[in-house]
Amino acid sequence: MSASDLAGIEARLVFGDIVIRIRRLALGRLLLWVPASRAAGESSLHDPLTGLGNRRVFQAALVAIFTKPHASAALLMIDLDRFKQVNDTLGHPVGDALLRLVGQRLRACLSQEDVVVRLGGDEFAVLLQHLDGVEALGKRLIDLLSRPYLVEGHLANIGASIGIAVAPSDANDPSTLMRHADLALYDAKAAGRHCIRFFKSELNARAQARLALETDLRRATALNQFALYYQPLVDIASGRVTEFEALLRWQHPSRGIVSPAEFIPLAEELGLIVPIGEWVLRHACRTAVTWPAEVRVAVNVSPMQFSDSKRLIGAVADALTTSGLPGSRLEIEITESVLMHNNAETLETLHALRALGVSIAMDDFGTGYSSLSQLRSFPFDKVKIDRSFVSQIDGKGGSGREVVRAIAALGSNLGMTVTVEGIETDAQANFVETSGGHQMQGYLISHPVPSDMVSALFSPPSPIASTPNPEPVTSARNRRLRGHDHEK
Repeated sequence: MSASDLAGIEARLVFGDIVIRIRRLALGRLLLWVPASRAAGESSLHDPLTGLGNRRVFQAALVAIFTKPHASAALLMIDLDRFKQVNDTLGHPVGDALLRLVGQRLRACLSQEDVVVRLGGDEFAVLLQHLDGVEALGKRLIDLLSRPYLVEGHLANIGASIGIAVAPSDANDPSTLMRHADLALYDAKAAGRHCIRFFKSELNARAQARLALETDLRRATALNQFALYYQPLVDIASGRVTEFEALLRWQHPSRGIVSPAEFIPLAEELGLIVPIGEWVLRHACRTAVTWPAEVRVAVNVSPMQFSDSKRLIGAVADALTTSGLPGSRLEIEITESVLMHNNAETLETLHALRALGVSIAMDDFGTGYSSLSQLRSFPFDKVKIDRSFVSQIDGKGGSGREVVRAIAALGSNLGMTVTVEGIETDAQANFVETSGGHQMQGYLISHPVPSDMVSALFSPPSPIASTPNPEPVTSARNRRLRGHDHEK
């Protein structure tokens, strides 16, 4: 790609086999004309779906901007929020029609000299040759793109996230401007989406740290630098440990234990969560088979693993067969997000897992989109009440109490085991004992422990028969099991 001398009023930009005419406007701005006929290359410069410019036009415009001395420009990278959900739910024809409407709204909001293109998928870009009102424009675009769309008889609601980089303060060449706008867009997504973010210098350091973490995570997957810790679940009626939840830990060679909150989302984004999840299944089953026969193990399964149901079912069957663990001693925990896509296939997968003798638990219930109909429609054996409700039990008002009681009653009426997570205080435990739940789990009982410390938690609760007014067997003196000092 090369640019001609733009000193005159009109010049040409040669882009491969395409020639784009450029006219200098007032205040040093440029107007780009793409060929008007297909023979001249129209199909190579326009996005066939939206009619906007494509990536080739975008790159040509960036080069043209930076041929000007003291070039000033603003690049807005736009990513649509929730578009994939619309596409998966309503189908690709509706998704394509929606993208066309998005293109129309963008074009109507911008001036003739502003370059707006579709880069691919649900990502768009806007290149401005001025820095005036950039933030206001970004907010206006988010508001415009977030308004409802009527698409082929369907009402679709999406949003937008925007990352912005400006020249010359953020970049002095096209590739750097693009990279910095991309980093700002990533920052907008990380902030919860539906917002704009400007590039900041610290985003470069953050991106480098993330790249290093990605490299280390790939190496950890290849070298099995993972370990499983186990957190006990106590049966409220007997006070005994009847189950352990297997929790993944990354033993980084230089950083030590890396928090799952830091690496699990990255593993899902990179597609590494599938082999990692299979490793967890194999090792959890292999460890659990050494425990007393009445003690079960629970393993969390990522929504990404459900995207290949045949592989998931095969991985579970293989873990049971190679370890010798009966299916009745394995519990698969899923989150509510698994139920958001392809319910028919998900239902079929859950039934196939249950055919192996495995039980299914709904984890973190109440934090997403689950409803009574979903609990009745899917073959759940257990519902786990999220810790966020338990944390509201203590204190004035105790707003979480009624929620815990209601979910416990709901689960019990549907024949499900009800587990209450996040028990950290005696007050919470005392309440849960009378709330209708069947199991409790949390730091008050024990922090997660490595596999070689699990056997110490099998000791029966202290005898209480000789006490004149016995407390429940899960009382404070019996709840605290060994291994309490191991941080999660």
